[in-house]
Amino acid sequence: MTRNSLLHQARYALRHPDRVFPHARRLTRDLWFRLQARDHVDYYRAVMRSDTERNPDRAVGSKSRERWLKLGQMQFDYLVKHGLHPEHRMLEIGCGNLRAGRLFIDYLDAGHYYGMDISPDILFAAQETLFDFRLQDKLPHLTPVRDLRFTFLPDEYFDVVHAHSVFSHSPPRVIEECFANVGRVMKPGGWFDFTFDRTQGKEHHVLREDFYYRTETLVEMAERHGFKAMFMDDWEQLPHKQSKMRLIK
Repeated sequence: MTRNSLLHQARYALRHPDRVFPHARRLTRDLWFRLQARDHVDYYRAVMRSDTERNPDRAVGSKSRERWLKLGQMQFDYLVKHGLHPEHRMLEIGCGNLRAGRLFIDYLDAGHYYGMDISPDILFAAQETLFDFRLQDKLPHLTPVRDLRFTFLPDEYFDVVHAHSVFSHSPPRVIEECFANVGRVMKPGGWFDFTFDRTQGKEHHVLREDFYYRTETLVEMAERHGFKAMFMDDWEQLPHKQSKMRLIK
């Protein structure tokens, strides 16, 4: 049974009656955004604008500042354990308000961090994070984007690409676009870590905002574009609901 089935939603409502009204409000809001949007990027940019106005930390999936700090630290520790070095050049797709980016910026050599996001509003919040953590001297690059074609970036430039909780909000077309183009900007031997919401059943979405994929689907998609794909089993031991995969060029 998928999360968008009426039976699942009815059972969930009976178990959590306090969440019915917030869900209905979100459903109404998201329907209005979809009616106005030209495509998924426009739609999700509107979602992020609305969420960021309320609370930037919650907009990137953290219900509290404490959780925001812990999730950022978890991402950072994992990448350092799995090969990230200060001299690496790193591209973070969907950098948000720098939940993990602030730690990557501090760790990497000055000018070696590039963050991009489809939401200008969350990048304004990222600028506040740079100020709050006194990271201006590390000269990070923060860029709003409309797609994942990376046309403004040079060939074979990045050692590491990172996307946390991006594909969990992306339809197949967006992921395919990323896989088709990200290899060009990666150095030979570079790697791309991303998380996704994993299902072992039927692939589905909830409100076209949360997408669930089978591991096999993403592996096949990545291999079509010349990557070797690895499922990161040890990530599963950490306190996070999403799964992680690494693509090697």
